[in-house]
Amino acid sequence: MKRIALFLCLAGAVPGQTLRPPATPLITHDPYFSIWSMADRLTDAPTRHWTGADHPLAGIARIDGKGYRFLGSWIRQGPAMKQVSSEVTPTRTIYRFEQDGVRVTMTFLTPAFPEDLDLLSRPATYLIWDVRAVDGREHEVSLYFDSSALLAVNAPEQRMVVSRVRFGKLEALRAGSVEQPVLQKAGDNLRIDWGYLYLAAPPQPGARTALATFALRADFTNSGAWPENDETEQPAQTSRNYLVLAARFDLDKVGAAPVTRWAVLAYDDVFSIQLFHRNLRPYWRRKGATPADLLQAAVRDFPALTGRARRFDEELAADLKRAGGDRYAQIAILSYRQALAAHKLAADLDNTPLYFSKENFSNGCIATVDVTYPSAPLFLLMNPALLKGMMTPVFDYARLPRWQWPYAPHDLGTYPLANGQVYGGGEKTEERQMPVEESGNMLILSAAIAKAEGNAEYARRYWPLLTKWAEYLREKGMDPENQLSTDDFAGHLARNANLSIKAIVALGAYGQLARMLGRAGEAGTYARLAEDYAKKWVEMAADGDHYALAFGQKGSWSQKYNLVWDRLLDLHLFPPEVARKEVAFYQRVQNKYGLPLDNRETYTKLDWILWSATLAGRSEDFEALIEPVFRFLNESPSRVPMTDWYWTLDARQRGFQARSVVGGVFIKMLPEEGLWKKWAARVPTAP
Repeated sequence: MKRIALFLCLAGAVPGQTLRPPATPLITHDPYFSIWSMADRLTDAPTRHWTGADHPLAGIARIDGKGYRFLGSWIRQGPAMKQVSSEVTPTRTIYRFEQDGVRVTMTFLTPAFPEDLDLLSRPATYLIWDVRAVDGREHEVSLYFDSSALLAVNAPEQRMVVSRVRFGKLEALRAGSVEQPVLQKAGDNLRIDWGYLYLAAPPQPGARTALATFALRADFTNSGAWPENDETEQPAQTSRNYLVLAARFDLDKVGAAPVTRWAVLAYDDVFSIQLFHRNLRPYWRRKGATPADLLQAAVRDFPALTGRARRFDEELAADLKRAGGDRYAQIAILSYRQALAAHKLAADLDNTPLYFSKENFSNGCIATVDVTYPSAPLFLLMNPALLKGMMTPVFDYARLPRWQWPYAPHDLGTYPLANGQVYGGGEKTEERQMPVEESGNMLILSAAIAKAEGNAEYARRYWPLLTKWAEYLREKGMDPENQLSTDDFAGHLARNANLSIKAIVALGAYGQLARMLGRAGEAGTYARLAEDYAKKWVEMAADGDHYALAFGQKGSWSQKYNLVWDRLLDLHLFPPEVARKEVAFYQRVQNKYGLPLDNRETYTKLDWILWSATLAGRSEDFEALIEPVFRFLNESPSRVPMTDWYWTLDARQRGFQARSVVGGVFIKMLPEEGLWKKWAARVPTAP
């Protein structure tokens, strides 16, 4: 089968080096409103939720009386239009089809601008169709789109209801579950079953909407049929004929001049997250906004957002290419919307933005600290307020009397219920905690926020906690006990050399924060401590041409990805030859599809490879380490939203998918001071 390439808006891209995504993002807002195409062609399979459950969208074009599919796959389907290209940019996915002298371009536009929290939190994607003749003739064209009501339930057997609503001059279709069990379920392989899905087609020539069932797809394909009374309130639903929200656009005669039609697909979850048994609104609702406000704002802003998205995409793609080359840019662009969509932006009671991650197909935890840590580079670059939104609930939890341990928590619960740690026995046992890991993560990220913002005021708010965790690392971090790290799937490991690096860098970060806060005594003490530990580390981990997996384990090795923060935070605790030696060794032991995590297995973590590659001082070495990652994405038989845990010999998924940790790919942008400052300058100053 001919491969459909992924084209990126990159000036000077080399032909033949375009990336084929394992899965292509279509509608990507949060862990529940997240729809993907998991095939090369948009017509090869039903569109799906990131979990793999069918979330069917349908698109049909009738050209001179003959119907063709351009979106989705279903029973009794018509012929597929010929897909000629696909393109993924940071905010858009664009498909082009040609059939019978007509070109149809469909764009999914999600205006995910991290510097604009109102827009980022707005759960609305634009569906845009541009149609024109390419054979010099005129053609009669009608377009059809529908979204299944399955998007609003966890399982197909749940009862659904659809209705037509009017917001002033704007009309929309709505679907939701009958029961509306708001925030009553928590878990990993779940979809939302509360709130409401909306389809709005603003007034346009030839536009009509209907509440219908799957049967309308075949009717429209075969004859262009439409319900006689499209004001019907509730079509008959069966177990095999689910409800849909449908729109059609009759374009009449289409010639060489493009004709554009568009619609908005949105989801109002009413309440998003439960934090310490308090239900939180989505951020866009924090000032009392309603679905009417949501849809009317989306319609109002459409013309401006199309141009803004194009400019954003072009600028980000160019800067990614400047930082790491063409293939790096393509990897990062594919990770962009996935990283954002694995979070939910909610408003605290005082309207503070809180940003909650979900461990997609990992264990379903919410606000996991060692998921925040790898995803952090994207948010440090684009808007540190989002990183603070991840860390603040963890800090607030850790200073409650119920958290009795001298180290940082692992998580806040199971998504979407952030009511307290559930991993490893929760608050009751130390057996499966990650003491050095999470304490180091919180210290390092606090220092990274201080660097991004030019002050340590955020750290000041939580100084007693940071001090407690630094004291723990001072005692336990240099030569860690038999503990879990973020790579917990590899099991407990004593004397973990990479975990020791994290502790040492975290101690240096604490000293740096103390200095920024005018605490000279603590600053000096911890700076000297970190320097002393780094010297000991070099001696204890040395193993010829590389450094060991664990102290005392000669002949072992591992990725030392935590070392990257020594450079990013300007600590310079470790001598440069440590990174040089490791990078040279990595190139000798990497496999066809990537550098293994360590010598014990042939699987790897995609995010950590990018961090390890960022240790390279030369662009040739960086590119040599990411080339197998590019190859993995291009050739993996596992058609899922980018997995970060896979086998390096056959490119198969080992586990995990659609996780936020791929935001860590953006780490290559952070050593480029000019790029970091440039993107930081886009964030509005808080009032």
